[in-house]
Amino acid sequence: MLVPAKDDRALAAGVHALLSDCVLRAELAAAARRFAADNYSLQVMARRHEELYRELLKEKGFKPGSHSHSAAKIKVAIVAPSLRYVGGQSVQAELLLHNWKDDADVEASILAVDPELPTALAWLEKVPVLRTIVREPLYLYSLYSRLAEVDVAHIFSASYWSFRLAPLPARFIASLRGKLALINYHSGEARDHLQRFPEAVAVLKKADKVVVPSPFLQNVFQEFGIKADVVANISDLSQFKFRLRQPLGAKLVCTRGFHRYYAIDVVVRAFAEIRQQIPDAMLTLVGKGPTEQQIRELARTLGAQGVTFAGVAARDIIGEYYDRADVFINASVLDNMPVSIIEAFASGTPVVSTCPEGLQYLVEHERTGLLSAPGDVHALAQNVMRLIREPDLAERLAHNAYEECRNYTWEAVREKWLQVYRQLMVGQA
Repeated sequence: MLVPAKDDRALAAGVHALLSDCVLRAELAAAARRFAADNYSLQVMARRHEELYRELLKEKGFKPGSHSHSAAKIKVAIVAPSLRYVGGQSVQAELLLHNWKDDADVEASILAVDPELPTALAWLEKVPVLRTIVREPLYLYSLYSRLAEVDVAHIFSASYWSFRLAPLPARFIASLRGKLALINYHSGEARDHLQRFPEAVAVLKKADKVVVPSPFLQNVFQEFGIKADVVANISDLSQFKFRLRQPLGAKLVCTRGFHRYYAIDVVVRAFAEIRQQIPDAMLTLVGKGPTEQQIRELARTLGAQGVTFAGVAARDIIGEYYDRADVFINASVLDNMPVSIIEAFASGTPVVSTCPEGLQYLVEHERTGLLSAPGDVHALAQNVMRLIREPDLAERLAHNAYEECRNYTWEAVREKWLQVYRQLMVGQA
């Protein structure tokens, strides 16, 4: 807010305007922080200096690669699921690809673990097991042909049989091709996976580098003697609009898939309890999955009116669901570093969640959200009610959470990925 110089009345009026409008204060503060982070952070300054040096070298006739190997772009193949099946890994892979586009240091491309089937076999897409059997040779051929063109295979990894079908062959063929292999492991089921599949431990130990999105997984891997670096998930904050809910209503949203680990049944049961106290409360469930039919039946059985099943939301419209909601609710029993919670942070939607082991590294109780024990329906419902009854608490949580989500922007994450790739290249040299 700007006022004329040497005008004490205008200055006082400006201060008074801010003191009397907490929403405007919050909006200006959030916008100012975004401006500072986008223009004056260490990462931005470093990048601008690099651009300046490159421009000066170009004027002097310097050709990339003629004096130093490090001047050439690092070619990276991101081996990951495609966006045809929207999920955490596919979204993260797409964000990496999008953000590396036209980058001065990295040239990235996607190598889908689920390549499209030939037109004549397109009908197999509806036959889960058979489509995987038919698709695997296409995936292996794609690995062998395309990894020849890159420096680093950046391999996204889940757990159990998925690990055997996608990361394991990618690691093997990268080695066969003499390429560096980085395994980017995302599953919150890591401990159980590594206990039951000892060959996965051997493969991870032989990888050129292992990267995980959270200290939780780093600690789990350490239990098995696997060294892992931490690079956080990316959240595209441009899709989300921060705003304070004043007053905070009872419109709840949950953007987790219908899988047993995410315990959507607990969310619905907690909502039914909330609705007994606030009859016009609403719950929007955004996602799909194998337990959806049971959840629909549960909602009918409980007589929980006001539940909307919205289906899967495309990445470019997911922000609308957070913006329309008052509270983000999550009841997972196993979790790692869910992007959905980071998205809620960015939107100013206060977070109420259960606290499985991995989630405690992301949400801090009474600072960035309210936490309760997994499976405790009553505690989850009571935390939602507490936010509604304590608007000052909800506002404080929203502000703190928004500050936290800056750690997951591309500006914060890019330098860490670049450092990982460069470490690999130096190790190879």
